[in-house]
Amino acid sequence: MYNNSKPIITRNISDIKFEEYDLDNGLHVILHEDKTNPIVTIDLWYHVGSKNEARGKTGFAHLFEHMMFQGSENVKKTEHFKYIQKAGGYLNGSTSQDRTNYYESLPSNQLELALWLESDRMGSLDVNQENFDNQRDVVIEEKNQRNDNVPYGTKWSNLFKYSFKNEPYEWVPIGSIEDLNNATLEDAKKFYAKYYSPSNAVVTISGDISCDSALEKVHKYFGSIKSNIKFKDNFGEIKFNTGEVKEKVYDAVKIPGVFIAFKIPGLTENETPALELLTSILGSSRSSRLYSNVVYDRKLSKSANSFMWDNELGGLLIISCLGFVNSNPDEIEKGVTETIENLMIKPVTDFEIEKSKNYLETLITDSLQTNLGKAENLSYYRTYFKDTGLINTNYEKYSKITAEEIMRTATKYLVNDNRVVLHYISKNGN
Repeated sequence: MYNNSKPIITRNISDIKFEEYDLDNGLHVILHEDKTNPIVTIDLWYHVGSKNEARGKTGFAHLFEHMMFQGSENVKKTEHFKYIQKAGGYLNGSTSQDRTNYYESLPSNQLELALWLESDRMGSLDVNQENFDNQRDVVIEEKNQRNDNVPYGTKWSNLFKYSFKNEPYEWVPIGSIEDLNNATLEDAKKFYAKYYSPSNAVVTISGDISCDSALEKVHKYFGSIKSNIKFKDNFGEIKFNTGEVKEKVYDAVKIPGVFIAFKIPGLTENETPALELLTSILGSSRSSRLYSNVVYDRKLSKSANSFMWDNELGGLLIISCLGFVNSNPDEIEKGVTETIENLMIKPVTDFEIEKSKNYLETLITDSLQTNLGKAENLSYYRTYFKDTGLINTNYEKYSKITAEEIMRTATKYLVNDNRVVLHYISKNGN
């Protein structure tokens, strides 16, 4: 029935116990039993995002996040929502540059309902012209409302466009209106057939379950779905220090904004934990170096923060500052640059490191407080690291980071030749 009669691995570290299995069709199954509440979450990850799209055919990963709710062989259009909501549950989906996920949380006696719905659209999504046209229009409208026609709405797409020119992350998941308008139904069918396969998916079930019973149900609904031939997309090399890019963007904004992005390695690389601590030290709170210098001391802007947009192959360390009505973007940029240069002169302190480690430990702990949070973490570590057990040991990599490692990443990646600088300025001159 399965190609393994026993769990591949069972971890019992910290509070998160889980079992994981592979079905014969390649679907990876992770099961976490928690009987605290009579609730269960099903979290299904497909290892496909905007980085898997071809140039000229962007937006397909996000389009399929919408398409997956438009009906399948046994489920009519929009009925997926109705089934789950009628059962007292909630659901959603999301798309990143590396993965697309769908989840349902509902009473645990309705587990089979969620598995049936997810398996039906995995194996028999109705990819027809009407659904394709309708959802393409929905995505285009979403892009207009959330990106193109709101203040600073293009900042993320511009940062990635200039940072990853001719590389996998050049565009963000929302895609291009021109590409979506030029897309064909045949393009959509090929995308679905290639990526929406059991062999490219991880399903995690977290909550009030019996692992043995849940596994039987997963096999019942997913076991007969055929996988496509295994494939591997070939991604080009991510290059660093290719030269500074500076752009002025005239937008419908009332106050100037400065957005600076430094290119960083992928989330599985050894330097990433040190970069996360560095990012926190720079701008995760009002006591951070950026906020203290740019906002409190010099009053160049009313906000300043930093965060990591980490991806599988490469990401960005992003600094965001919003000024006052009469702020000079050049002065804000100068203040940020001086803060970073000062970091090289006055290395991070033990107090800063300890505070940042505590901050990250809090984030990790908070992310494990719900069934969905645990399911997301289990799927994350399996999909990207191929080591689900990191859910229990991941913090250890931060606890061992030293000041020297943090400074080494700062001097390597926080350099002008490795950054994109955007000044958002009022297009009306006001």
